[in-house]
Amino acid sequence: MKIGTLLLLILLMFVVNVRADEAKPRAYTYRMAGADSLHAYVFPPASPAKAGAGAILLFHGGGWNSGSAEWVFASAKRFAEWGLVAIAIDYRLAGNDVTPVDALDDVCASFEWARANAQSLGIAGKVAGYGVSAGGHLLATAATVGCGPDRRGPDAILLWSPALEVANDAWFVKMLKGDRDKALQMTPADHVTQSTPPVTIVQGASDTLTPAAGAQRFYDALKAAGVDCEINLYPNVGHLLTRNLANQEDDFDPDPDARAKAIETQRRFLERLGYIK
Repeated sequence: MKIGTLLLLILLMFVVNVRADEAKPRAYTYRMAGADSLHAYVFPPASPAKAGAGAILLFHGGGWNSGSAEWVFASAKRFAEWGLVAIAIDYRLAGNDVTPVDALDDVCASFEWARANAQSLGIAGKVAGYGVSAGGHLLATAATVGCGPDRRGPDAILLWSPALEVANDAWFVKMLKGDRDKALQMTPADHVTQSTPPVTIVQGASDTLTPAAGAQRFYDALKAAGVDCEINLYPNVGHLLTRNLANQEDDFDPDPDARAKAIETQRRFLERLGYIK
């Protein structure tokens, strides 16, 4: 092999490695839960020219008892490409003595942490949230039930196949150790006010895991309260916009056309609110 060719290969390997490192998020511990560290994975804006508008915190799905922040890394990278500081969040999973109440507290703590460290994280504007399925429920609950008098929740929320009608959800009540009263207290549609932040919802019309009826009731409550909101229903697709309607729990086949349209609605929503340019 000629020396020139060898040098070129070395240079290419260096560039590839640098780009791979740049694609990796920077991990922070945003809180301790007992002996466990809860992490926030930060994806900076892809281009400095796009920076300065704000941030978005992402919360994965998984039925409140499974999943990890890595599940929303692809979405975080997309938001970073649009110019946001995108932060994928780990939260406590239900089991043993942990319930979704603890996960909600983690969600609230992550917004508190992001705002407290805004300067070092490069956040220059408002902080939105993106939630998938169970993560969408936790985010919507933070935006409606709230995070308490000393904590501020999301400034806007983007929901993807959110689990919103939880009071009669046997699985969710089970995650709460059978406490249906607590499930009622964590049903977002019942806690909407005029101060609820703007909302956009992506929902499959044939979703059997997080039915469209829950998203529609939440939207109707938002609309009645005068909240800036939109719902985007996609026909003939189920949970996470899957085309596989027979198995919507673990064999996803997202419809590419519906997915592309849904992503575009989120981009326009953020653009309209001034989060991206």
